[in-house]
Amino acid sequence: MIFTPFERMVAMRYLRARRQEGFISVISWFSLIGIGLGVATLIVVMSVMNGFRQELFQRVLGLNGHMNIYATAGPLYDYQPMMERVRALTTVADIAPTVEAQALVSQNGMASGVYVRGVTTDSILRRPSISQHIKEGDLHQFGADGDGIAIGIRMAQRLSVHVGDTLTLISPVSSNTVFGAAPRLRGYKIAAIFDVGMYEYDNSFVFMPLSAAQIFFRMGPTVSSLEIFLHDPHHLTAARGDVVAAIGGPGYRLLDWQQNNGSFVTALQVERNVMFLILTMIIIVAAFNIISGLIMLVKDKGRDIAILRTMGATRGMVMRIFFLNGASIGFAGTAFGFALGLFVAAHIETLRQIVQAITKTDPFSPEVYFLTRMPSVIDVNDVLQVVLMSLALSFLATLYPSWRAAKLDPVEALRYE
Repeated sequence: MIFTPFERMVAMRYLRARRQEGFISVISWFSLIGIGLGVATLIVVMSVMNGFRQELFQRVLGLNGHMNIYATAGPLYDYQPMMERVRALTTVADIAPTVEAQALVSQNGMASGVYVRGVTTDSILRRPSISQHIKEGDLHQFGADGDGIAIGIRMAQRLSVHVGDTLTLISPVSSNTVFGAAPRLRGYKIAAIFDVGMYEYDNSFVFMPLSAAQIFFRMGPTVSSLEIFLHDPHHLTAARGDVVAAIGGPGYRLLDWQQNNGSFVTALQVERNVMFLILTMIIIVAAFNIISGLIMLVKDKGRDIAILRTMGATRGMVMRIFFLNGASIGFAGTAFGFALGLFVAAHIETLRQIVQAITKTDPFSPEVYFLTRMPSVIDVNDVLQVVLMSLALSFLATLYPSWRAAKLDPVEALRYE
């Protein structure tokens, strides 16, 4: 047993300050609340950051290939043999040819730029991020009669179109006529409207049948790239080596999702680390409150310490009494913050909706955050790290005041009593 019953009894009595020691008790309460709020804030922020990361990765990696094979210059010719070799790899879940290009969409007197991606019907049906988020229409009609396309719900709302309407696309590749270059345009029937929950894709992506995209952008039998989907997109090293070997020969370049979204991945990681460091300061400030409160308690209890020493209490006993006093504040604050943080992190979307209803404003605009709901993923390792850090800081904060109490000379303390 580290602490004796006598030491625990004295430490708990010192936690219940008398009327003349009320200011010390207030400092202790502020320390407890400060540590609790710091722990809760860290847990909530880390959970929301994890949620952002998971949601964005699911959407980005669900819509885009984990790896893309491009030709060093121009489009890909005679790509079928390469597809078969890559498809045979154990690390590869799927591979699909893709045509990618920008275009202008014109509808109801409105025009805006869009990103067109030509894919096969089988390929788009195998993408859960799209096939499981269809709001209108049916993806099985995608490519019907060669002109069925799929667009995002934000684009549909912005252009006031629905399933069955015709959307006019204008190609950047012009046609040569006797009167000079003329823009190429064609109307495509909307077969499906998807809502993946990410504003950028819902507002500016158009999925078109591969054969229609090849014709519209004058690609012929070629494609822009081959999209590769891996079984585990977070373990790229081994998969990349296998794919490079399967490509065979120069003339091709391989880009994975980390390279394509390098700044995005780095920004998320840096922001997460910086937020952790900044919010840790809240706990450090609360720990300093523990130090100041204990130092004041030691000065106020000088006479009691001297009496304890003259009655036979060792310096170690005195140190353990005040250590237990401060550690109890840190432990209680950490437990309070742990419970509060888990509750808020688990109900963050409900709380956001309540705040939105009360303030009549949207604190989580999808145009800014690219998501339609506030995500939160509670990671056990993150929570454990925050709790252990809080306890460690709280315990360290008690060492100096406890040492000062143990070093107090009974004779000096009782000289003027």
